[in-house]
Amino acid sequence: MSGKTPPTQAEAEAAVRTLIEWAGDDPDREGLLDTPTRVTRAYKELFSGYESDPRAYLERTFQEVGGYDELVILKDIRVVSFCEHHMLPFLGRAHVGYLPRNRVVGISKLARVVNGFARRLQIQEKLTAQVAEAIQDILEPKGVGVVVVSEHSCMTMRGINTPGSRLTTSHLLGEVRDDPRTRQEFLDLVRSVDR
Repeated sequence: MSGKTPPTQAEAEAAVRTLIEWAGDDPDREGLLDTPTRVTRAYKELFSGYESDPRAYLERTFQEVGGYDELVILKDIRVVSFCEHHMLPFLGRAHVGYLPRNRVVGISKLARVVNGFARRLQIQEKLTAQVAEAIQDILEPKGVGVVVVSEHSCMTMRGINTPGSRLTTSHLLGEVRDDPRTRQEFLDLVRSVDR
């Protein structure tokens, strides 16, 4: 946040009560009595990416790689994020790869970086770039590739109402972007289906 003191729990719950009333319902009816507390608890989890720096997950690396210098790709990382324009969820998968220079990171850390940036108000294009640039800046690999494919509720359940439409974004850096063979290998591996 911008240096402001965040609202209290009571203020956040009051805001939810106001939205319930604005929608046309009674926040004092039995089924809605605990809704403000449940909503704020859910939002705390869904926006947990603001509580830490996702880049920090990449700081512990391993140099004993036995000479490995090929692509490392973690596919199908679940993405749960919220569109910053409508505060509606977008859900999908991220595919993250890098070409190590002389060190690697534990694979769970790649998923944690995606999750850390996703658990914020986002646009998918920015999320994709943030993940790629964090890996490039911290690991200093020869190259990085990130592809995110998501379905956006702001498109599928309101507005244009196009269920099943998906947005694909990519951010390629270094040799993954500049070397045609490495770029093609990354994209082929991301597209491949494990059998």
